[in-house]
Amino acid sequence: MWEGIFRSGIWPDFLFPSPLGVFQNVLEGFQDRSFIIAIGASMKRVILGYSISLVVGLSLGLLIVAFRFLDETLSPLLLGLQTLPSICWLPLAILWFGIGEDSIIFVVAVGSTFSIGMATLGGVKNVPPIYMRVARTMGAKGIKAYTSVIIPAAFPTIITGMKQGWSFAWRALMAGELLSPKDGLGYILTLGRDLHDMNQVVGVMIIIIIIGLIIDKFVFGKIECSIRQRWGLNRA
Repeated sequence: MWEGIFRSGIWPDFLFPSPLGVFQNVLEGFQDRSFIIAIGASMKRVILGYSISLVVGLSLGLLIVAFRFLDETLSPLLLGLQTLPSICWLPLAILWFGIGEDSIIFVVAVGSTFSIGMATLGGVKNVPPIYMRVARTMGAKGIKAYTSVIIPAAFPTIITGMKQGWSFAWRALMAGELLSPKDGLGYILTLGRDLHDMNQVVGVMIIIIIIGLIIDKFVFGKIECSIRQRWGLNRA
């Protein structure tokens, strides 16, 4: 279908590239290592930013659910911040950190923190109260009850939030890298736009999609499968 639309001539070649042209551009990008360097830079940033968001998001969610007054005051704020698009943090990041690595990592971290925090909060809240009563009956109290009963029971929901947080982090990375002065997939995408090279633009878009799918299937997919097996949630 792509080739058919290209051959129809509805749009000129420089606006709608052919599949062959895109493939050749991607192949050249890997041969001269420009795409490999860009992917490496992007993955480094997203892993660092996402790791920060995991620590902050999980801690924030557990802290809020542990104290009622925090739940009543911070939960609505957390929900509101979750709905804020990551790109809205970009001007603030530039003012605070300037244009560079720190601002990109900040946007990535903020973009996924609130999603992970809300999932942690919701997962713990939705654990059946009988689990806590059983834990107390067996002598588990305080932190031990959380680590041995509550958090494991909430883990399926938390993993879903982590998966959603990853997708937010990946999108935030691309938004942040549009202003990157040197490397990354977002930088290559912007460079293609500035040079009116639609082969490069579409090629980078395809690479971004493929990386996202790979992470989703081979990282979070395996984690979710392991959790379903542990909790007996797999379909017969």
